[in-house]
Amino acid sequence: MSDEKKKRIRGLAGIVSKLVEPLNENEKFKEKFKDTEKKVLLNAKDGKYAALLVIDKGTIYVEGMKNNPKKNLKKKVVGWDGLLQTKTSTFLEILKSDEISLGKIVGKILTGRIKIRGIKHVLVLLQLFSL
Repeated sequence: MSDEKKKRIRGLAGIVSKLVEPLNENEKFKEKFKDTEKKVLLNAKDGKYAALLVIDKGTIYVEGMKNNPKKNLKKKVVGWDGLLQTKTSTFLEILKSDEISLGKIVGKILTGRIKIRGIKHVLVLLQLFSL
């Protein structure tokens, strides 16, 4: 991130930022993701802001972006590798739980509560939250 004053991150992006940005101080994280470049878009359908999680060679940061109009979140516009989209309550349920189980997430995908695009890129979230 640049040295300029960091723009205030709102909504889901603010919550995600507080959870993942401390990983920048974690040596395990730096070592594991030193060669990784990924962008994962987390969109709360019922919120005003989406979170773009950017992993760039051992550093991680979150950008907040308005999710209306929908074209703001298109892959061609944002350049995301993976997308995880659901309601805010489901995101909070996932983020608050101590153990994020793949089984619970698969169940929510099958029932249509979670929409995923680029699943292999979204699975990096499981690795992040295990650190």
